[in-house]
Amino acid sequence: MKTAKARSRPLSARRGIRTARTDSRTYSDAVADLVEMGKGFYARGWVLGTSGNFSAVISREPLRLAITSTGLDKGGLAPQQFLEMDEAANVVRGEGRPSAEALLHLAIARGVDAGAVLHTHSVWSTVLSGSHASQGGIALEGFEMLKGLEGVRTHKHREWLPILENSQDMIELGERVSKTLRDTPGIHGFLLREHGLYTWGAGLQEAKRHVEILEFLMEVLVRSGAAQSA
Repeated sequence: MKTAKARSRPLSARRGIRTARTDSRTYSDAVADLVEMGKGFYARGWVLGTSGNFSAVISREPLRLAITSTGLDKGGLAPQQFLEMDEAANVVRGEGRPSAEALLHLAIARGVDAGAVLHTHSVWSTVLSGSHASQGGIALEGFEMLKGLEGVRTHKHREWLPILENSQDMIELGERVSKTLRDTPGIHGFLLREHGLYTWGAGLQEAKRHVEILEFLMEVLVRSGAAQSA
């Protein structure tokens, strides 16, 4: 049984995120939660078609991720459609192959010690990542919902959401993701231009909450006309 001390680890001062616990989840537990998240995200229009991909760290030493197989309807995921992937993106359990963007999941899992990485393709993130690309990112400030992000205690917090140019070269893009995480410690997510949102958390519930907060705020910006005024 975990002690109160173990449950209330301090935030990392450098990254603004708790360190993922090694072997904190079984593969089957992680997959079951990801199946449910896929249904919820699909219902909200955040992962339509075959868009989006989700992963959860199930071991840190060695690094192992439970991750969605490529080309799937996220609203109807089944446990057998998930894979276990090692630190070189090799499949060590399951049939199928991960998305090419699996390399980005690995870069994030390493770069911020994330326990889960979630990628969505909403209308809001697609619009904003295009309209704000020339600014290099989006500043979110003054919203009460910001307090849902891990470590944020006031609506006056200024959250920077970097926008990276998309690429089909996942090795190069993964290197840019790693550099972004090093250069802007404390962020909770980033956007790929005209593509979608990547966010993470110490565990799946925290990552899910970050998706909900950031998608809400991006929808507010688009609906309020901020996308046109950028």
